[in-house]
Amino acid sequence: MNDLAPLLTPEGRALLEEVRDTAPADELAVATRLRREHPAELVSAALTQARLRQRAVAKFGEEDARRMFFTANGVEQSTRASVAAYRARRFAELGVTSVADLCCGIGGDAIALARAGIRVLAVDRDPLTAAAARANAEALGLADLIEVREDDVTRVDTAGYDAVFADPARRGGRGRIFDPEAYSPPLSWAIGAARTAPLAAALKIAPGVPHEAIPDDAEAEWISDGGDVKEAVLWFGARRTKGAFRATLLPGPRTLVSRGLPDPAVRPPGRYLYEPDGAVIRAHLVAEVAEELGGGLIDETIAYITADEHRPTPYATAYEITDRLPFNAKKLKALLRERGVGTLTVKKRGSAVEPEELRRKVLPKPHGSEAVTVFLTRVAGAPAMLLGRPAG
Repeated sequence: MNDLAPLLTPEGRALLEEVRDTAPADELAVATRLRREHPAELVSAALTQARLRQRAVAKFGEEDARRMFFTANGVEQSTRASVAAYRARRFAELGVTSVADLCCGIGGDAIALARAGIRVLAVDRDPLTAAAARANAEALGLADLIEVREDDVTRVDTAGYDAVFADPARRGGRGRIFDPEAYSPPLSWAIGAARTAPLAAALKIAPGVPHEAIPDDAEAEWISDGGDVKEAVLWFGARRTKGAFRATLLPGPRTLVSRGLPDPAVRPPGRYLYEPDGAVIRAHLVAEVAEELGGGLIDETIAYITADEHRPTPYATAYEITDRLPFNAKKLKALLRERGVGTLTVKKRGSAVEPEELRRKVLPKPHGSEAVTVFLTRVAGAPAMLLGRPAG
């Protein structure tokens, strides 16, 4: 079914309510029973929608996900609600009252903007996606603030809006797109549209975007949620910090802004090892965190910070190091047995060893109740193992 309309009828809504908690293993039996009373295509569409809603709970929360309408791509590509809410607050703090949301998808960002009191024009060229965005605005009681338009965003006049938000498609028929000019529409077009916005503009891009692709007049922000990097955003407008890089950690938010520090010095491993948040690493702000911690790098090419003191920081996770050894799987296996280790966490940076493979090799069965974290990395250019535990 390529049309949401049947699901929006009383029959469709009642069917959605009936199948909403259907487990995947029960779908065939449920479908067989319901097809005796409802059209087969409608039953199939309802079960598909129920499955998408269940997947969407992780991004949108149960209350919203149970009422919203999704496409498969919409669940996969939409912004996590916590990230969208944070961005909407930034827009509101900039004095924005209206936003042209280009490439709006199923409306995740439009919903957050509307909930921040901002009027939204949400545009997407795909008919089914636009229909889902419209249905979501209505389902969540935000239709008065969200106008959904099915159109090519490159033809939309945004002159009547304070700000522009654009989320170009970064997936194609062959999967993820890494070249910003292969986005749909291309990043260069989105940047041009952003520069015309009266107050502000934000462009959602892939976290792995090369820093050299970032325009000099933009502020680049990397956002992580619960320790996972979710996206990067280019901000334009008079009140952005031109040329700045920032890392924002959710929940919080906590934001670290670049100060143009030189790379930290390399030093021998101290008592503590700090693993910077992924957003900090992507934004090239390891030096800012190292200065805060009074630490240095264990290797000039590795984003692990070492220090002699434990200084809690939201921008890095601290571990107390108990052992530093050259990489040797046999020695590690013997050490784990000797110490009665039952739980092993393997992390790596700058190592070709696969963590799962090493874990199976050195700890085929638990030896006790102790927990150990091993870092596979390089120290002063040489392969090394650092053993430790999360710092209290």
